Order: sequence, then structure tokens, then C-alpha cells
Amino acid sequence: MRTGVIAKKMGMTRLFQEDGRHVPVTVLALENVQVIARRESDRDGYVAVQLGAGTAKAKNLSKPQRGHFGKAEVEPKARLAEFVVAEDALLDVGAELTADHYVAGQFVDIQGCTQGKGFAGGMKRWGFGGLRATHGVSVSHRSLGSTGQRQDPGRVFKNKKMAGHMGAKNRTQQNLEIVRTDAERGLLFVKGSVPGHKGGWLLVKDSVKIARPDAAPYPAGIRAIAQEIATEEAPAGLVEEAAVHEVAPLPGADEVAAGVAASDAQADTAPENKEGQEG
Repeated sequence: MRTGVIAKKMGMTRLFQEDGRHVPVTVLALENVQVIARRESDRDGYVAVQLGAGTAKAKNLSKPQRGHFGKAEVEPKARLAEFVVAEDALLDVGAELTADHYVAGQFVDIQGCTQGKGFAGGMKRWGFGGLRATHGVSVSHRSLGSTGQRQDPGRVFKNKKMAGHMGAKNRTQQNLEIVRTDAERGLLFVKGSVPGHKGGWLLVKDSVKIARPDAAPYPAGIRAIAQEIATEEAPAGLVEEAAVHEVAPLPGADEVAAGVAASDAQADTAPENKEGQEG
């Protein structure tokens, strides 16, 4: 088990494959992701690495925080997170992780805080159908409707689906595919959408359900090691070859015509068989 990374959501765009099909992707940026501290089993009771990302002003930090970053001899970070790792995957304090920590075609799990929607009604929050828009309903078409019972039990059960605060919850989206990496700019291109808003911080980890590819560096894609790894970069705006999957070809005109002829033949013989069975 190796460490994950802290990334910032930049927004969505699309990349193109060689055949012209486009893939919607979310762009994640790795901004000065460094190891701040180590957690060892003999001292802390578990094995993990503490990473920091982004940049924070020293005047906005407390004195203990300034001392923590000063001990690691790194600049103050805007976001800190711990990742549990194996014994042989511990990293040195100050090591900087790059986008080469992941490879094209790899699947990851991304954790973040979903977009807050504020106070939402029952229709938006739970997908209720609402009330009738005609007879007997006056200016309450999107209301919740009745929520309780009769005199027994005479109350509303807990966890009833009602209007309330929507969004702004920690969620993990699993098995998202990385279709491209850009080590020079520190960018990850992830297929599909991820939790959170633009500018929000996300935790990117190796997928727990899909095995890590052998091409992914172990214990981590550190900047010093990343310069030695030879990677084949795809042209700008294109999906890397490792993330391209084969798609079953569509049937040709001859196959379609043959299928239509076969179905017509079956339809023509069906009444004759029915008359023979009745006789």
C-alpha cells in the first residue's frame, strides 16, 4: 500500500482519442505536494505519511503550526492529510510528489466534500413528485405533503425524508480512470466528474477494488525519481495510449441486411406454423 496525493480541482474539459471520440475529464492539479511528517509503528503505533499541499501565509498560521512546518523545513501548506502506507512505502520528510505518481489507465478513488446546495425542498433533495397542479392545490405544488400518521403513533419517525440541508458532505467516488498525466505542469486528467467545487481540495488514492498497474512507481512518484522514468507523452489534447480501450465494432451493412432478411423469413413462416398446429 502506497501513499495517495492531495490535489486541487481545476474544472472539467475533454480529451480526444485517435479516432476522434472525446472523453470528458476533470483536471486535478498537484501544487507543491510534500511529505511533512512520518508516522512509525514503534513511536506512533501505526505507519503513515503526512502530506501537505498548496501554499499558506505564515501570518495566518498559529505558532504550533509554524513550528510544525519549520521542523520539516518546508514552506507552510494550505492543506494537510495523512495516508496510511506499508512499512516499505514510507517517504522521507521533504520529498515532493509529482503527477508521475499515477499512470494512464490506472483507477483511483477520490474523496472530497460535495457542493453545498443550502436548504433544499423535498423535490430537489429526495426527488419527490410534488402535489397536483390542478384541483384543490393552491400555491403548494412543490410542498412535501403529509409526513405523519394517525393518532398511533402520532409522530414523525426519525430520518424521515424531508426538506433540509443538502450537500456539503464528504463523499468518496471509486474506480475513476486516469486518462492522462502531465508531470511538467503537475496535472491529472480523470475521466468523468469528481466530488467538490472548483478550487476544492481532494484526496486521490489507489483504487481498493482494482489492482495497481505495474507501471505505477513504488513507493511513490517522487520528483527526483520522476526525472529518471522514461514516459511516452501523448500529443496535446489527446488521451494517452494506455487509457484507450478497444470498443466492439458496429455491424456492417451486409450484416444488418442479413439480419433483417432472417427476421423477415421468420415472420413469414410464423402464420403457416400456427395454422398447422391448429389443424
